[in-house]
Amino acid sequence: MKESTRYNRQTILPEIGEEGQYKLSKAKVLVIGAGGLGAAVLPYLAGAGVGEIGIVDEDVIDVSNLHRQVIYKTSAVGKSKAIEAKTMISELNPEIKIKAFSEKLSGINALSLFEKYDIIVDATDNISIKYLINDACLVTNKPMVYGSIFRFQGQVSVFNYQNGPTYRCLYPDENSNALNCEDAGVIGISVGIIGMFQANEVIKMILGIGEVLSGKILVYNVLKNEQQKYDFEKNSNLEITKEDFERKYNSDENQIEEIKFELLLDEIENNEVLFLDVRNEDEAPKIKLKNSIQIPLIHLENEIKKLNKNQQIYIFCQSGIRSKIAVELLQKHQFKNIKSIAGGALAMKQLLATEINL
Repeated sequence: MKESTRYNRQTILPEIGEEGQYKLSKAKVLVIGAGGLGAAVLPYLAGAGVGEIGIVDEDVIDVSNLHRQVIYKTSAVGKSKAIEAKTMISELNPEIKIKAFSEKLSGINALSLFEKYDIIVDATDNISIKYLINDACLVTNKPMVYGSIFRFQGQVSVFNYQNGPTYRCLYPDENSNALNCEDAGVIGISVGIIGMFQANEVIKMILGIGEVLSGKILVYNVLKNEQQKYDFEKNSNLEITKEDFERKYNSDENQIEEIKFELLLDEIENNEVLFLDVRNEDEAPKIKLKNSIQIPLIHLENEIKKLNKNQQIYIFCQSGIRSKIAVELLQKHQFKNIKSIAGGALAMKQLLATEINL
């Protein structure tokens, strides 16, 4: 199939034309996250003919993902999201170049990855990773296309576009306790709509057309069919250098240590250690350990005096995301003996079946 035929319906638009299609073919876009948002962003970028697309995701496909991550088949459960996403969009458009990175985005690999691409798409639901993406975009001078979902409401913006405002300008508090989709719940349609808004911003930037959401945040509510757009200003005091980045993300004391719960079974009767549940009180499954306490993440900083800095503390949430935020918070208060339990309560329940109220 000739390129002119594949892209005919968009090249006939006067705002695109053959010149615009050429710009798309030369563009390189890196998508961080191949979950719900990524599943909406990726096919539209590929279909439009973006020349090179990178996909970063360390996760594997779970059956609970499929209601919103609609590019995957049931037969792909248990397989790498990044690799399966590459397979799907390669079949959609074999004319473009696609690279899959089945690894976690970190301070170690972010700068080297970002330098190879023109635009970075934040398709994650992890607050800590969003700050990492923002800071890496600042160091490498790349625009960040932001998307976020909370239940039936989504947000879209573009940060660091032509030296415009950044994610930290809008959300300066890095200790946010926002829930991710797995913990808060989400309907697939919300994720799809916001992901397509993100893809739209990418296309506009590549083509140099329309109004980019720089210094503006679009808020869309799928239940009420309402959307609002708010302006925000750049805070030049929030700039970050490469040295700042290396110090923040690559120093040993800032690394979050995870541990599998199967390695802690001998500790569940040990009164010298503490298991800290940072989920909300209404969340299930209930984990009952005699040496555990529950302090929801949103209250943790105010109730930090309940914890002993000299005690070994193992922190868990529902899936292992909020527990990492809790570790970061406690590290800032000079707690040293703390680890996040990988997979959270959803992983723990398999090993504690007799002690869980299912």
